[in-house]
Amino acid sequence: MLDVTIREDDLSGAAIQALVALHLGGMHAHSPADKVHALPLDKLRAPGVTFYSAWVGGDLAGMGALKVLAPDHGELKSMRVAPEWLGRGVGKAMLRHLLAQARARGMARVSLETGRGPAFEPALALYRAHGFEPCAAFADYVVDDFSQCFTLVL
Repeated sequence: MLDVTIREDDLSGAAIQALVALHLGGMHAHSPADKVHALPLDKLRAPGVTFYSAWVGGDLAGMGALKVLAPDHGELKSMRVAPEWLGRGVGKAMLRHLLAQARARGMARVSLETGRGPAFEPALALYRAHGFEPCAAFADYVVDDFSQCFTLVL
């Protein structure tokens, strides 16, 4: 098991900015243009969004954010593992951290929107393994042939 350290991050470092850019590029490559809901740096710094980075030793291994939708409802955003750390437990560590943060804030539910297709299957498997279930659209999302929403009652 990896020793993953997760910390709140201000997105000022070059490595985290590069990982955000990789994430955005991947979302644009695998999603219709009007279905890319990944947040750029300025939106990840917005009030109500707390951004975290995951580190193994001195190496950036992943990222994720928790967005407050309502006092009792959070949204997972920008979950991404650096390519060299895929399949090694970093995503699981980040997801568990975000869920613990949501619980500590008194949230009763955490939701997410994601796409469909092979590029999204590893993330979907992680979410399902942690109890996320399909749900109706929330916030401004629309469930359709590409977008799907999931939620977890905490």
